[in-house]
Amino acid sequence: MDIPRIFNITESAHRIHDPITPEKLATLGTALRLESGARVLDLGSGSGEMLCTWARDHGVIGTGIDMSQLFTEQAKLRAEELGVADQVKFIHGDAAGYVSDEKVDVAACVGATWIAGGVAGTIALLARSLRTGGIIVVGEPYWRQLPPTEDVAKGCLANSISDFLMLPKLLASFGQLGYDVVEMVLADQDGWDRYEAAKWLTMRRWLEANPDDELAKDVRAKLTSEPERYAAYTREYLGWGVFALMPR
Repeated sequence: MDIPRIFNITESAHRIHDPITPEKLATLGTALRLESGARVLDLGSGSGEMLCTWARDHGVIGTGIDMSQLFTEQAKLRAEELGVADQVKFIHGDAAGYVSDEKVDVAACVGATWIAGGVAGTIALLARSLRTGGIIVVGEPYWRQLPPTEDVAKGCLANSISDFLMLPKLLASFGQLGYDVVEMVLADQDGWDRYEAAKWLTMRRWLEANPDDELAKDVRAKLTSEPERYAAYTREYLGWGVFALMPR
């Protein structure tokens, strides 16, 4: 079980696999008013930066699940590096359908709502692990400005304009699911730059080390095209945010 290899290659040097900076991730932990001993579940936990830094800074305990074997191993190493390996554990597995045996204070899926078919399905899944009075945290893209054409939307790697909502409508959609929005932390263009542009050096170094790999042509094509595509489309049109929700 693993994610497509291209993602393990392009994001192998990332600590955060979303367009959010470490500073904004810290802001999110503070905004949620996390208390020592709070239990956190993170579905699609990537390299574990959220759980590990929150364990260090706020004393939370928790579990992360991710399909990438590489990212899961990196998460375990990060927990050891930050001295929180006794507070958090990371499981290499499929987060789709995962329900915690013990109810949690925060149930999160940040940037991986595809695990349950989208936002609504992911919120419903997270709710199954949530204690009464707990908080659901989801990370999701939205349109900063509406693409003028479907081609522009596809330039943002969306299938269609309808894939994402403008921010006010995204916030309203949470209410329609029966949740209050109680906090949000939005990525900015610098966060997008750090997420996307960091891949380019990783790809270049990987190509230098693996010129004969079966994916070398694909990685070369991606490195050649991505800077211009990103600057023309994603950076200008696509936003991303983390939203904290409580059931009404």
